[in-house]
Amino acid sequence: MTTLHGRALDEIRACLDKVRDEEFDAAVAEIADADRIALYGVGREGLQIKGLAMRLFHLGRKAAMVGDMTTPSVGKGDLLIVSAGPGDFSTVSALMGVARRDGARTLLVTAEPNGAAAALADRVLTVPAQTMASDRGATTSVLPMGSLYEGALYVLFEILILSLRERLGVSPAQMRANHTNLE
Repeated sequence: MTTLHGRALDEIRACLDKVRDEEFDAAVAEIADADRIALYGVGREGLQIKGLAMRLFHLGRKAAMVGDMTTPSVGKGDLLIVSAGPGDFSTVSALMGVARRDGARTLLVTAEPNGAAAALADRVLTVPAQTMASDRGATTSVLPMGSLYEGALYVLFEILILSLRERLGVSPAQMRANHTNLE
């Protein structure tokens, strides 16, 4: 294998090293305190959000992806988690508006904390990484298009789950017990 994997891992590490502790801790608190959690993301960052939804379910949380037939409505006490790496997507802003209107809190994960969606969020978790919207500058990631943001999300979300597991007092065995047996 070439040294590309080392460069990619170094870039992901550098992104995660810049995530602010207070934003991370606030995101953990929001998730821990939520009754129900709805999640949404588009494209490849949406795939990372789906992975987070699965892990939240493994923790015993009531978590569902927006658009699934079994996703409940959200309201007071609930949380909508959305990802908008480039700062905004029309669907993300629309969903945040509905959630806020009906009393749910919102957590935005983004690489652009000054983007339009951040103004709608109760909490912002910034992942300072190249996205597909920012891949044409003087300095670009070895990873194509928005892959640096998406790769950083994967690792960040797993660390988020570890922090939640500790905060909620959920054992690895309890998480495993929530894993499907229909595979």
